[in-house]
Amino acid sequence: MNDTSSKEEQHPMTVVKSTLPDEARRVSCEALQDTLVDLLGLSLIGKQAHWNVVGPRFRSIHLQLDEVVSAARAQADTVAERAAALGVPPDGRPETIAKVFSLPAPAQGWLRDTEAVRVMTEALGAAVARLRERIDATEKADLVTQDLLISITAELEKQRWMFEAENVPGES
Repeated sequence: MNDTSSKEEQHPMTVVKSTLPDEARRVSCEALQDTLVDLLGLSLIGKQAHWNVVGPRFRSIHLQLDEVVSAARAQADTVAERAAALGVPPDGRPETIAKVFSLPAPAQGWLRDTEAVRVMTEALGAAVARLRERIDATEKADLVTQDLLISITAELEKQRWMFEAENVPGES
């Protein structure tokens, strides 16, 4: 017996058993993992824009970006905990996010306030569209996961609306 196997026998790896059938768990956890990546990516996009936004509306947009970041991080935690509760370890490692993240993001450097609003509106809109697909996918698999995705969608739609309202053209 080698050292590794004796350590494993002393402290066996605990695996959380899901209450869902295997296929329902697979569908739900795939939706949760994809949502986790989107949320963590949104929080990074929001912080990047937060640090680099410039322009006459700097302060209000700077603060609004922090609201998105806080919401995305809190929701990411809830999503990761749901996946863990279903017996699948969530993967929020930087290399995972970098490899699969595909929402619109700001360019490097200073970001005009109008551009920050445009980027956030697009990123939030894309995330919502993907969440709606996941809501449909989880309808038969797991209503609890579907309910979680619905509540996240509502929050992201609210954030998108708030950003979109920022760039409404003035009356001439």
